[in-house]
Amino acid sequence: MCVVIAGVALGVITRAEQAPTPRAAAARAAAAAKTYTPPRTPWGHPDLQGTYTTTNENGVPLERPDQFPASEGMSEAEFQKIVKERLDRARAGAGRIGGAETGAGPSHWYEHLDAENSQLWLIADPADGKLPPLTPEGQTRLAAARAARVPEPKKFADLNLYDRCITRGLIGSTLPVIYGNSADIVQGPDHVVIRHEMIHEARVVPLGPRPRVSGAIRQYLGDARGRWDGNTLVVETTNFTDRTQIGVNGNGQTHSDALKITERFTPIDANTLRWKVTVEDPKTWTRPWTFALPLQKDATQPVFEYACHEGNYALRNMLTGAAAEAGR
Repeated sequence: MCVVIAGVALGVITRAEQAPTPRAAAARAAAAAKTYTPPRTPWGHPDLQGTYTTTNENGVPLERPDQFPASEGMSEAEFQKIVKERLDRARAGAGRIGGAETGAGPSHWYEHLDAENSQLWLIADPADGKLPPLTPEGQTRLAAARAARVPEPKKFADLNLYDRCITRGLIGSTLPVIYGNSADIVQGPDHVVIRHEMIHEARVVPLGPRPRVSGAIRQYLGDARGRWDGNTLVVETTNFTDRTQIGVNGNGQTHSDALKITERFTPIDANTLRWKVTVEDPKTWTRPWTFALPLQKDATQPVFEYACHEGNYALRNMLTGAAAEAGR
């Protein structure tokens, strides 16, 4: 792991002096971005192309765990102890994910058992590292989603979008999981394409000031528009449905169709982009919130074909088992 040492008004920030909180990570990334000049494409844009992975951030929670102070002050030794505990838990449970050597596949498939976390949690704003309070509508929607959960066997309508190989949502497609964390960024003069391995999704982002689609058109991954802010690619996405969730693998808090997501992809060195995401949904949260994590280039993790339905015996067996139990 590369530790960037940067001079700022309060002195030199090092991992030993300052806890790897999101604010400390942001300060290091900002300092690195100022000194790094990315290569350019033939048409003059910053060249962000490559295969990236988020595997090293596996196990980092979105929200600050209550046992961690929101302020700085944790030592390197304390941080590494926490990371080791996370890895020990992951290794201990690896063979049991989805059942012994089934479900999620054999444990030698897993990419996350040697993760090198760069921070303690992901949310940088609010400053306390916690999600903002839900609006009354957001609370009602969350309660309804919890009430709709039913015990096995599931009906087809109860299977989520990930179970059905449709989508993990915009954010869930990038947050790290046990495998399949690779994504390609490909650029053209007028578009950027972000192609994820898991569920083989490709986000096509038009660049420049062009009108959005009609507000009547809603999509799982929304309608994206990109622009350049210096070396940073800014992507603003609206026109979502209300059927996806925000969290790992597309699980988590439901959102409304008023959701807006603003992403900032900033190169901080030849192998790292900082992915900073601001979530706005006035029907769900009382204020916007922001999180960030690094995307790391890794040529050894190409985007493989994700044949989600082929060999998906779990879905077939759940459906046929439920039908047999019902006597059909």
